Amino acid sequence: MNFNSSSAQKTIDTVVPWLTTYSIRIVAAILVYIIGKWLAKHISQLLATILQKNNVEQTLIRFLENVIYYCLLVVVFVAVAGQLGINTTSFLTILGAAGLAVGLALKDSLSNIASGVMIIFLRNFKVDDVVTVAGVSGRVEAINIFQTILNTPDNQKKIIPNSKITADVITNVNANPTRRVDLIFGIGYDDDIGKAKNILKSLVESDSRILKDPAPTIAVYEQAESSVNFVVRPWVQSADYWNVYFDLTEKVKLTFDDEGISIPFPQRDIHLHQVTQE
Repeated sequence: MNFNSSSAQKTIDTVVPWLTTYSIRIVAAILVYIIGKWLAKHISQLLATILQKNNVEQTLIRFLENVIYYCLLVVVFVAVAGQLGINTTSFLTILGAAGLAVGLALKDSLSNIASGVMIIFLRNFKVDDVVTVAGVSGRVEAINIFQTILNTPDNQKKIIPNSKITADVITNVNANPTRRVDLIFGIGYDDDIGKAKNILKSLVESDSRILKDPAPTIAVYEQAESSVNFVVRPWVQSADYWNVYFDLTEKVKLTFDDEGISIPFPQRDIHLHQVTQE
């Protein structure tokens, strides 16, 4: 009995300090987790508030808010592991190796993320702009972290990886408030150049959508193979570009027809020679 009592006492003397120590560590780890998670949430929200006040794109704000939050959570988990007595050095080593492996496996996705951040941060274009990117033209529907979504003029949805956009030329049709409409009209060599030029000038001046400044250019462009070509280059608001393009093309054709000015088409003279056989 004495032996058993002594063994039990030793066990109690060993277990109680162990339980006390680890109970304190567990409580401390729980407190670190709760406080750390609260701080991570509020720090990330504070960053989002600062970025919003500086008019940063909303998509970039959400992305950076999430990145900061989860990075801080990793720090919190490391601190919790330290409170529980886990060797954080080996834990960080494993975490770093895992991060490297994931990074190599997801290098294309990470490239898209980096490109998405660049697109949003540099503001080369925004939602509702008409652009040509990666060889695709359309109106920007959404700019996400991984891809950009365009709606083409024939109402197709094109989803383009962001890395392809930043690696190619970006054309933003809406970047400037005005655009120049470039048109070429041909008349026959027998037609009156002065009369044709006055007609073109009258049609341009009568269109209220065409800007007075910069002044439109109307001039003989070239003496082509079967026509004398005029270049007509009026300036318009960017939103009026295609309407003016189509309307002016139609008006020139109708007016030239009414005024007896021909719009020639390429012609070829074919000469046939009969070869007699002896």
